[in-house]
Amino acid sequence: MDQGRVATANGGSGTGSVGVQIQQSRRLPDFLQSVNLKYVKLGYHYLISNLLTLCFIPLIAALSVEVSQMNLDDLRQLWLHLQYNLVSIIICSAILVFGLTVFIMTRPRPVYLVDYSCYRAPDHLKAPYGSFLEHSRLTGDFDESSLEFQRKILERSGLGEETYVPQAMHNIPPTPSMAAAREEAEEVMYGALDVLFRNTNVNPKDIGILVVNCSLFNPTPSLSAMIVNKYKLRGNIRSFNLGGMGCSAGVIAIDLAKDLLQVHRNTYAVVVSTENITQNWYFGNKKSMLIPNCLFRVGGSAVLLSNKSKDRRRAKYKLIHVVRTHKGADDKAFRCVYQEQDDAGKTGVSLSKDLMAIAGGALKTNITTLGPLVLPISEQLLFFSTLLVKKLFNAGVKPYIPDFKLAFDHFCIHAGGRAVIDELEKNLQLLPIHVEASRMTLHRFGNTSSSSIWYELAYIEAKGRIRNRNRVWQIAFGSGFKCNSAVWQALRNVTPSRNGPWEDCIDKYPVKLST
Repeated sequence: MDQGRVATANGGSGTGSVGVQIQQSRRLPDFLQSVNLKYVKLGYHYLISNLLTLCFIPLIAALSVEVSQMNLDDLRQLWLHLQYNLVSIIICSAILVFGLTVFIMTRPRPVYLVDYSCYRAPDHLKAPYGSFLEHSRLTGDFDESSLEFQRKILERSGLGEETYVPQAMHNIPPTPSMAAAREEAEEVMYGALDVLFRNTNVNPKDIGILVVNCSLFNPTPSLSAMIVNKYKLRGNIRSFNLGGMGCSAGVIAIDLAKDLLQVHRNTYAVVVSTENITQNWYFGNKKSMLIPNCLFRVGGSAVLLSNKSKDRRRAKYKLIHVVRTHKGADDKAFRCVYQEQDDAGKTGVSLSKDLMAIAGGALKTNITTLGPLVLPISEQLLFFSTLLVKKLFNAGVKPYIPDFKLAFDHFCIHAGGRAVIDELEKNLQLLPIHVEASRMTLHRFGNTSSSSIWYELAYIEAKGRIRNRNRVWQIAFGSGFKCNSAVWQALRNVTPSRNGPWEDCIDKYPVKLST
């Protein structure tokens, strides 16, 4: 009736219009318009992923029917049959017990992430654009071309007005001394560790493993020795100090701690990730070496890991996979992030124009290894079949890009810069919400190097998005050139810990970023 009135109102006889409407209603609906293809793909994913279970259901049903039809005579015959084969049963049982014992003794011990903390600098260390550029001008080290270059980089960087630089860079003139660098390291590391120990109620003397990573500042005694001295850690602690490994060193440190926790039972491991800016600020005019000045900011994290079974109840996450990719054998990849001196003898870190292409190649290698570990079988079959068609028939088929959104619920992409996040969002076909944590971390804290992935996880927690059994993918890039991934699974609905980095500002985010 309503259809007839609409048709009449649009012109033409009511009868003819109704006839057209009836004829159209008898046709099959346009599938592409009526069904969102993502739901078809999702259904295919569920079908393939549960194929083994679906195959077992008829077998279990048939076995149940057979058992239900057995009477006392059938049971007696089965018992007699077992008695006559007692030796075989004992041998089989012994093999079974031995196999189970070997499996239990050699299986990897679960590694739990009990909690973590991120350092948040005091407000007087904030570096708004105006102050940053004015301080750069007052140093007298930069010419007008370099100042203008830094201004343009800042505007396009994705950084906000509330990132932090160390006290030495606020001074006029700057004071990048060894003492100032030590002071920055102490404030960041101790600030993160104090919060971690307070939130977890762990006695520092119970820590059996300590791993510290900082790429550009490696004094003697080491940063790890500074922590041992500050917290009076025990004499037999296994301590390690990783240097020169870039922004992906946080995942490397987690991997090292994981391996050590497989060997040393019933203990805690602490991983501290930071970078030191004080002695690594560039005071020259080479454009490729000025970019780190505009992106890197003060930050650090401390992570508490455990292999104690009792800690599973209070832990936030369980470590599932770590995948590391190193492209250092290639000369271009090796030199794309390179610490050197310019023609005037001033030291800084140079970023190559090939950086994004090299990062893309490292990412491709990394996800090729990671994919079979995490992707559902449906995605693996699609990828393999596309590859097979392309190889066998030389067809112009585009390579199938696996949908990592089916494997992970949350993404923590290293906040190395706006371009890095843009490229990963595009290449992995992610949605804006998947890269929101990375963009907002870059905006609020800048590039905090290896600790950035923890600020991002803290953002997702502060938004209340982590649910039980959710999977989190942390992915980071670093000099060398390296691409490293860590996969975590939530053990409960995770809430943010006290004194988190987003505690008093999460309601302001996400903010709209300029294009």
